[in-house]
Amino acid sequence: KTKYSKLIFRKSDTVPEELHQMVQESFLTLREHDCFFQDLVRIKGKDFLTPVSRILIGNPGCTYKYLNTRLFTVPWPTEGYDIKYCSPQIHDACKALMRLNDYLHIEAVKALQGQKFFETKIKDTTLIHGEQSFATSLTEQGYVSKDQSNVCVAEDDRSLKNRTSYNLTLLNYMDPLQMLYLKQEPYFGMGNMAVSWHHDENLVERSTVAVYSYSCEDSAIQESNEEELKGRDPAVWHVGLKVAWDIETPGLAVPLHQGDIYLMLDDLNMTHQHCVLAGLSPRFSSTHRVADSSRGTLEYILGQCELALQNLQTDSDSTTLSLKSLEAAVVKQVEEIHNEVEFEWLRQFWFQGKRYLKCTDWWLKPMAKLEEFWRKLEIMTSLVLSEVRKEQQIEEQRNETISCFLLLLKERQKLRKEWTAR
Repeated sequence: KTKYSKLIFRKSDTVPEELHQMVQESFLTLREHDCFFQDLVRIKGKDFLTPVSRILIGNPGCTYKYLNTRLFTVPWPTEGYDIKYCSPQIHDACKALMRLNDYLHIEAVKALQGQKFFETKIKDTTLIHGEQSFATSLTEQGYVSKDQSNVCVAEDDRSLKNRTSYNLTLLNYMDPLQMLYLKQEPYFGMGNMAVSWHHDENLVERSTVAVYSYSCEDSAIQESNEEELKGRDPAVWHVGLKVAWDIETPGLAVPLHQGDIYLMLDDLNMTHQHCVLAGLSPRFSSTHRVADSSRGTLEYILGQCELALQNLQTDSDSTTLSLKSLEAAVVKQVEEIHNEVEFEWLRQFWFQGKRYLKCTDWWLKPMAKLEEFWRKLEIMTSLVLSEVRKEQQIEEQRNETISCFLLLLKERQKLRKEWTAR
């Protein structure tokens, strides 16, 4: 009643049949075109292949970073963008997932409005209702009826929309029967885990995560209804939830069937951890997120490059390049951007990003532009080196510049060695 009230579960029969069909076809299309990939992630300095295969689809130019790996969106068809897909089927699949994204945005806003409505109602009517379960209220009453959909005051509406305006979806696929080994859930005996306990990373604070689940159930794998079965049915996929850093409070395992949806509202992703418990059949999921785009969009990194190049001056003969300023703060900012472009974007993309060419070549032009910027940043590094060697520099300013410059060069050297080793 109190520990899991912000997990909202909705059965498949509440979702329009046409949407089910479009989305499930899109999953199968992407699998047929080999568009799901295991990610090489870095944990405590070591690389691991994820047991789950993934693809990121979302707003053009958006990225999502988890476990030191940056994924680049296959853009869904967005007005004003020229996106060429490798096949019409991939275009249709991306379009279907965009439709699902719009649907889940509306459902999440309703659920948050319903949550606010019932919290207010419970406070006002505690004496009448006693221990009425807020979670049960939302689930049984369809979260919020139409006449309650505008309950929130106007100033809250913008916040609700911001925290539910999903800019991407991370699609997951796994066939557990193809896995030689799956970890056991360690705290509550919930069985095989496809994904271990975790918080979703790199999200806007208090944003809702919405998940559409599709397990390819067939007649060979039937849910067991025997009364003597203890715990969860191992044939059925579940989402597990627990209070973060707490194994005294009982964990929750909710069964997931074809087309079921669940929402993790408000701060649930931070106060709780979740895992995915494997069933026996292959399963797809579409996990819609409001990724923190403050440093993760193409627009952002191109803006950073433009900022850095403001310190580069082309002299009147148009061939000689020089730096406008050698102030330590300016040099530091430029070299930090240099490192960011190389290690957060170019190397991340070419390390694993080429695989997206199976879907679209959209990222190739932006990457070529970033490489052009990077070459100019390399020239700027050389110019700093040339300038600090000159004797006429004021010694105190020169030492300060060299000091911060060397720190960033050492960091660059270390990271280049790491990436080369990978």
